[in-house]
Amino acid sequence: MKRTDSYGDIAKRVSRWCGRQTTFLLAIAIIALWIVTGPLFGFSDTWQLVINTGTTIVTFLMVFLIQNTQNRDTAAIQLKLDELIRATKGAHNALLDLEELDEAALDQFRARYELLASDARGRLQRGEADTDTPEP
Repeated sequence: MKRTDSYGDIAKRVSRWCGRQTTFLLAIAIIALWIVTGPLFGFSDTWQLVINTGTTIVTFLMVFLIQNTQNRDTAAIQLKLDELIRATKGAHNALLDLEELDEAALDQFRARYELLASDARGRLQRGEADTDTPEP
């Protein structure tokens, strides 16, 4: 069931590489080199422009890379949660794929679960158990 996604594959490899300690140390070394070369270039506008342009480009590209990684991780977590709901006896299958609902539908579900939580806290305060499985 493996499909080819060149952008996804590249983003995955680059994000793994960017998250390593050696990459961080390389970035620190580049900044240190830039600082050391300051006196050689008289702390000129061009010298400053080099680091500003470089960091802007890297930041711009990293935004897309981070978003891709976050989207992939979120989708995987949602699928795992959906599987837990599906496989748990007594769980409400209506909660599967909840992230695809509009805000109004999510608010309705949230209100039901907030009421359940409030009732459970009230039972705890009265010294009762809160481990039953009431319907939302």
